Amino acid sequence: MTEPTNLPENSSLNVRSLPKVSLHDHLDGGLRPATIVELAAAVGHTLPSTDPAGLAEWFRESADSGSLPRYLETFDHTIAVMQTRESLIRVAREFVEDLAADGVVYAEVRWAPEQHVRAGLSLDEAVEAVQAGIEEGVANTEAAGSFIQVGQLITAMRHADRAMEIAELAVRHRDSGAVGFDIAGPEDGFPPSRFKDAFTYLAENQFPATVHAGEAAGIESIVDALVHGRALRLGHGVRIAEDIDVEFEDSGTQDEPEVGIVSMGRVASWVRDRGIALEVCPSSNLQTGAVASFGEDIETHPIDLLYQTGFAVTVNTDNRLMSSVTLTGEFELLMDTFDYDLDDVLELTMNAVNAAFLPLDERAALSAYVTEGFNRARG
Repeated sequence: MTEPTNLPENSSLNVRSLPKVSLHDHLDGGLRPATIVELAAAVGHTLPSTDPAGLAEWFRESADSGSLPRYLETFDHTIAVMQTRESLIRVAREFVEDLAADGVVYAEVRWAPEQHVRAGLSLDEAVEAVQAGIEEGVANTEAAGSFIQVGQLITAMRHADRAMEIAELAVRHRDSGAVGFDIAGPEDGFPPSRFKDAFTYLAENQFPATVHAGEAAGIESIVDALVHGRALRLGHGVRIAEDIDVEFEDSGTQDEPEVGIVSMGRVASWVRDRGIALEVCPSSNLQTGAVASFGEDIETHPIDLLYQTGFAVTVNTDNRLMSSVTLTGEFELLMDTFDYDLDDVLELTMNAVNAAFLPLDERAALSAYVTEGFNRARG
């Protein structure tokens, strides 16, 4: 791992300057609005707005509906302009540059190649194009004096039933950018057990998987991801909190608040005790209704409950365009809401380091760098 040089020499707590790790970020959910407008014009795709600012607002409003299906509909426009080698290279390059500008030093970008072959690209050509864009973005970042490392999470769409084909694609590219496998799309009705042969194939080839689970569906979906998906991480995973009970008891004194007694169900205990990472995306979870049973505001999001009770919580953006967020912004939101400090941000970041689909020696190097960056922030 090349030694990065992108940290400023100051002692103030500037979250953007902190070295951050992004594990759950969709390529087709992170385009620049201006890029969408340009690419759409080139291919004749009609957009809701041809003004970049207006288009960005349309994406945000459409995504902020409380409905996962409505949220997913916004991708019709981004996917439409990502069908050629040139467009995939550009989008991937800009994706990496935007992450680096936000202080991200390690990222795993997930995307579904099967959605990007309408104009004649093969699956392999699509993966190669995205990898070329990633490498250009990394090179541009390094030329600017900063550092970022990025791997691809090759994703199969649950409703398309091409999981084995996509799993084989991912393994083919394991030495040329692919670091893991995922399934995405409609969670309800499309459990990992439908694709258990693909997950067995991945396990036989020692290729790691993360699975979207515990977002649109609950505990049974999480169990299926663990059993049949052999998931090493849970994409979102926030509904694991449905397997946790908290009862408040009077402390007995006027000066002390009520005491919360936490009881874990078997699934929650299994996930927590084995350190299975949760790829939590706070703003997105509110937009899609993933945490609606807990409340409608960030104050009621179960991320703090999960963090305080010892789960391997990681903080992510999901789709930066649709949710109008950055990783810096998500951390600042949690700091404002739950009074997290630098130590909390470091712990959440280290959870992501430890869950990264990297070899042990590279995770150790990343861990050392992140720790050094946070130490610099302390002054």
